[in-house]
Amino acid sequence: MNVTFGVNGNTKTVEVAAEMPLLWVLRDALDLKGTKYGCGVAQCGACTVHRNGVPIRSCVTPVSAVQGAEVTTIEGLSPDGSHAVQRAWEELDVAQCGYCQAGQLMSAAALLARTPQPTDADIEAAMNGNLCRCATYLRIREAIKRAATDAQPRTSSTAVAQ
Repeated sequence: MNVTFGVNGNTKTVEVAAEMPLLWVLRDALDLKGTKYGCGVAQCGACTVHRNGVPIRSCVTPVSAVQGAEVTTIEGLSPDGSHAVQRAWEELDVAQCGYCQAGQLMSAAALLARTPQPTDADIEAAMNGNLCRCATYLRIREAIKRAATDAQPRTSSTAVAQ
């Protein structure tokens, strides 16, 4: 089956079985290795990508489910690392082993896109299901809070009223 969909702003067509998990299409057919295989049953979040801005688990999403959609992977979040969550992750040294971080970042970016100033409860709900075997959950929450603050428009406190 031919499936055509957007990936990180580029239209791609792949000829694969309709039921092939999106994860393997991204990694094997499109050579986008940032999305990780963790559990294969949508429980760990390592494979999280966005479909039309909504986080999904690519390990259980058949490629046919993204026909005509826009998929964003960690490579497309911000190629130069300038997205607020990427900057916050680096500033707070969130990652240890790093394996889960692509999925963590994608879930955090989706949260901030829909809830620019999330509460702790919002963060917990959005990130629940993104497992980190290094247990950097406190740093993850702090990075999301920092990214929310950094993403807000700033006004100059030194501006002189005219």
